[in-house]
Amino acid sequence: MTSNTGDNHAGTVLITGAGRGLGRTLADLYAAAGWRVIRCMRHAVGDALPLDVSDASSIAALGETLAGQPIDIVINNAAIRGDTGGLSSLEGEGFLEVMRINALAPLLIARALRPNLAAGKRKVLVNISSRAGSLAEGTLDDDDGDYAYRCSKAALNMATVKLAQDFARDGIAVISLHPGWVRTDMGGDEAAIDVGTSAAGLKALVDGTTMAESGGFRAYDGRTVAW
Repeated sequence: MTSNTGDNHAGTVLITGAGRGLGRTLADLYAAAGWRVIRCMRHAVGDALPLDVSDASSIAALGETLAGQPIDIVINNAAIRGDTGGLSSLEGEGFLEVMRINALAPLLIARALRPNLAAGKRKVLVNISSRAGSLAEGTLDDDDGDYAYRCSKAALNMATVKLAQDFARDGIAVISLHPGWVRTDMGGDEAAIDVGTSAAGLKALVDGTTMAESGGFRAYDGRTVAW
């Protein structure tokens, strides 16, 4: 289930989609920094926890498995891109699957793990979003036809704002982060940013998050992203 499981760890972080790409890199960075890392992935290997974010019962089971365990940081990283062919190739079930994984699942995870975060010391919930979901900036220099992905990330951004309001009573900060166009399976080989650079920038932002930043949307390099 975890890396660095000793009593003297820096804190506990849970990361979804930790089996590859950005999620795995973030998990490795936290483990190297002395954190207890709870890696969640669909096909769990080693000590990772199984989590199918498309399945509400799997999310509920995760909450039951971790009941009573304080968690300092939860990073909702798992996501899919879906169809990129534009309006002509948009298909209903595929669109809904992207929304289910990218927008609904982070809400269900937030609900399931709220008691864990409330019991933690850092109390930070992170939604890995995308500038592609920004109404103000999302299409300024990007005309890809990924309707589902863009809509899902826009919905996730609203979820961040709502959760920030709701979780304030528990002292839990909630933020959206844009990782940039990253060279991963999702981003592709032509992407502009190395996954290590993105992950390091994201970790620095997460580690510096306080209630003052709750409800905000920032890029991996620290820039504020317009909603």
